[in-house]
This record gives sequence, structure tokens and C-alpha cells, in this order.
Amino acid sequence: MTAPGLIIAAPRSGSGKTTITLGLQRALTRRGLVVRGLKCGPDYIDPAFHAAATGAPSANLDSFAMPDALLRAIAGDAAEGADLVIAEGSMGLFDAVPGPEGHTGASADIAALLGWPVVLVIDVSGQAQSAAAIALGCRLYDPRITIAGVILNKVASERHRRLVAQGMENIGLPVLGALPREASLILPERHLGLVQAGETADLEARLEALADAVAGAVDLDAVRAVAQATRLPASPMAIPRLPAPGRRIAIARDAAFSFVYPHVEAGWQAAGAVLVPFSPLADEPPPEDCDACWLPGGYPELHAGVIAGASRFLGGLRAFAETRPVHGECGGYMVLGRTLIDADGVCHAMAGLLSVETSFAKRKMNLGYRRAVLEADAPLGAAGAGLTGHEFHYATIVTQGEDPPLALVTDPHGSAPAPAGSRRGHVTGSFFHAIAVAG
Repeated sequence: MTAPGLIIAAPRSGSGKTTITLGLQRALTRRGLVVRGLKCGPDYIDPAFHAAATGAPSANLDSFAMPDALLRAIAGDAAEGADLVIAEGSMGLFDAVPGPEGHTGASADIAALLGWPVVLVIDVSGQAQSAAAIALGCRLYDPRITIAGVILNKVASERHRRLVAQGMENIGLPVLGALPREASLILPERHLGLVQAGETADLEARLEALADAVAGAVDLDAVRAVAQATRLPASPMAIPRLPAPGRRIAIARDAAFSFVYPHVEAGWQAAGAVLVPFSPLADEPPPEDCDACWLPGGYPELHAGVIAGASRFLGGLRAFAETRPVHGECGGYMVLGRTLIDADGVCHAMAGLLSVETSFAKRKMNLGYRRAVLEADAPLGAAGAGLTGHEFHYATIVTQGEDPPLALVTDPHGSAPAPAGSRRGHVTGSFFHAIAVAG
């Protein structure tokens, strides 16, 4: 059985997509449905919340960084054996970067590719009938997609709801629900987005509260009815998965290291690799029976003092790197460097396996898609291999040091190739998060 699906999207960020998506996922799961969540775009945090809300794995669909064959495989896996797929959009529905048609990173690309209708979440605070003009613009902007209905968020009163609904009736768009302003429905955040699902206090209680609020304000049967069959386009290409860095991969996994895409881990496992988690914050070294080590991104800047004092972890990591490959992405890259300056300006010694020195005290947001070409053989692939991915970090490089770059990167806006990352011996790292092999 292939489940039908829909996308919860919005005209802009901050409209309430995540809270409404989670409420819908949990409320429908409580009815006994098998619900799968997916996230459009490059986001590590929301899929973990989807998994908590539904009790089933979630993953990402990225129309810029992923070719159709990989999108098809991820969507097909989610739809197989489920009753409903509820995907969450990113940013605004049509927000995109330059790219081939259908591969711009917009959530609308995913809706068009998979045939899923869009349920539009509109923050109606400060407006009434004018919200219908926004919804109408979204419905007419892209003929590839269908806007099946709207869910109103931050409704001030019953009178306010009636006025907004009148505008929607004028354009023939169903109102599937209306949620009042409610501060308790907001999930806690930090500098890279929501506080991670595993760190959110009373997560179950919060998810139940979201489900109660959504079930009381949204017509769940109507939402389920607008879902459409999942269209899985045939692709002549093999699935271009990232190569596994080893057969037994020691992967750091705790509150400081958690940003690994589900489809990347699934690809490694499909290739026969075994993932062996360990916790640097618990002062655990990479397991000796592994032949590669992966330090994911996360929040090492919030735990720099603990990491600096984790002598077993640092010593074991250095010994591991003498004979086997070690790679760090983003936060993992910072830990492989010489020093990390935290938000208070305190400098902490890190592993010293690369010459880079980073600072979280000097913050500058780096956000966007990247294409990378490897300068040398690395756990990510052979020299000359092309990769798609992104950067998202606030830390800055204080000193790059003497190590040669790992890759040359460009952005979708036509930037000149620039050196990125570092490599020394068996050790590599960069702020670049790899998503897929470039087509």
C-alpha cells in the first residue's frame, strides 16, 4: 500500500507550520492511523519531532540538493505501509534559489513532483479578509500545485475568525481549521532553530497538548480527505547515495553531536555499513572495533568546557586518527580543530587534529546551499567528486591554519569557487553538510 500525502506549508516563515504539523501528526496517530512525517528542505531538527509525534521515522526531501531518484526513494519509503504522509514545508511555500525547474529547493517543487496538495497555514494576526488575498496569490502563483485548503493561525476571536473565513469563502478556498493565539503551543528555540526533540523537557506532554489543540480547532477528517495519492515518478538513475566512510562507523551521538540526515544513515546501512554510536560528552572514545569515525554537527559550542575536559574521548580520537579516517561536519569540524571560543569568550582546547580555530563569541550566520568538489580523497568521496549540501552555522573561523582545504565550494547564486574545510593525514572536516552526490 502506498499512502496518500499532503504538505503543510505557509506563505512565510514563522506562521506556525511546525506546531500545526506536529499537532496533526499526533492527533491522527491517536486515531490509530499509521502516519509518516517528512520535512521539505535541509533541516535536522524537525524530522526528530515528527518521529516523536508519529512514532515512526521521518526524513528530508530537498529538491535542490537531491536528484529525483533519491527523492522518489525517500518518499516511497515513507508512503509504503502507511495510512497518510504529512510533510512539512520550509520557509515560504515558493521560497527558492536559482536552479533547474523543479529543483530550486522550494517546498512547491516537492508538492509538484509527488502530486501532494498543499494545506496552507496562514498567520492571520493583524488582518482579516486580506488573508484571502494572500491565499489566492499562493493558489494562482504556481499552476503545478493545488492549494486544497487553509488552516488559520493566531485567530484573536470568533468575530475575527468569521471575517477571515468570509474572505476565504469569496475565493472558494475551504477553511479546514482555526487556531487561537496560545503561547503554550510554542516550542522552545535556540540559535539553530528548535531545541532538539531529545532535549525538550516534557516533550510528550507538549505533543499531547498540541494534538488536543489541533483536534479541537481543525477538522481532522477534512484534512485527511484532501490528501492525494503519492506520485512516484520513474527515474532511470540509480540512487546517488553518499559513500559509506567505512564498514563499521563510529558515530558521535549525544546533545553536542546529533545532526545527521536520516537518508544518509539509511544509505550507509543499505551499503552494508554498521553504525556504532558513542558519546563524547560521556567521555567515550571512538570504539576500537570501528574503521572510520564521524563527528556530526550539533551544538559543541554549548558544551565546549565538557568536551575540552573529556580526556578519554580526545585521547581516543587522536589515537584513532593515526590509522583510520575521521571526518567532522560543522560542529564536528570545530571539535577537530585546535581551539573553540564559546559564547562567553572562553577559549577551550579541542582535539588539535586540524589547524582551524573557531569562535562562537564572534557570531555571523552562514546559511545556504553549497556545491562542493573534493580536493583530495576523503570519507565523503574520491578527489574530484561533486557533492550537494548546505551550511548553517553561527560560528566563525578565527584562524584557518596551515592545513590545505578539503574542497572548493560554490553557492547557487554563481559565486566563484572558494576553498572550504581542512585535511591532514586521515582527518578531514568542514562546515559543509553533505546531502547527496551531485548529478
